[in-house]
Amino acid sequence: MLAKQVPDTRNVGPDAMTPEGTVNRSALPAIFNPEDLNALEQALRLKDQFPGSTITVVTMGLPKAADILRDALYRGADDAVLLTDRALGGADTLATSYAISMAIRKIGMPDIIIGGRQAIDGDTAQVGPQVAQKLDIDQVTYVESIDKLCEECRKVTVTRRIDGGVEVVEAPLPCLLTITGSAAPCRPQNAKRVMKFKKAAAPSEGKENAKIEITQWGAADVDADLQQCGLAGSPTKVKAVQNIVFKAKESKQLTGSDTDIESLIVELLDSHTIG
Repeated sequence: MLAKQVPDTRNVGPDAMTPEGTVNRSALPAIFNPEDLNALEQALRLKDQFPGSTITVVTMGLPKAADILRDALYRGADDAVLLTDRALGGADTLATSYAISMAIRKIGMPDIIIGGRQAIDGDTAQVGPQVAQKLDIDQVTYVESIDKLCEECRKVTVTRRIDGGVEVVEAPLPCLLTITGSAAPCRPQNAKRVMKFKKAAAPSEGKENAKIEITQWGAADVDADLQQCGLAGSPTKVKAVQNIVFKAKESKQLTGSDTDIESLIVELLDSHTIG
């Protein structure tokens, strides 16, 4: 399963960007990407349905990204991998998907790779599909539920949310699924698992009392080409991040009269908001 620790974009301030044009993650509170939690619930449901199956959560980020790996372990994941390295810093979706795909190759190809539709710090919805392309496997995006998994016929059936409704899709295994926020919310942390994994830590966290070591890899550990990692492998650059707040003076109160409604429609047409 793929997960990401993201800055809470509800708290974007003037120091949200670095001079290099990347997100200043140290200036924003870090949270578990919301749709990745929806994805984790789908993975846990498969684990419940198929005894003996396991969930490995992979994340790429700073050492503090181990926080969401512990969270995933508390909720029911079995293993966790932290991909962290200065050479991976500043990656766009292309470089991120490359590094993650190399980590998956090192782990070994699973039957299903599950991740959130998109991360709230970028909203591109590109990493999941790019990982699938780099691994040369099928993909289904915007998945709302996993309806059936047939081990014998090596196929999975899912319901995906599309404009105007839903559709049911069947895909061969192995495949990658991206899960939407309209999917079932993730179950809460399990008290017994919190006690078991609360002292799990990655080596880079420097916790002396760690009782369980979270697997940590750098670019060299996954045999990654440094020219395809981090800033060097990122053709996309962020120009700016802004927090847009609508103020009262930008609002307009309308009555239900035909005149007001006609005036609003004309204004929206003129501004190309509709039509």
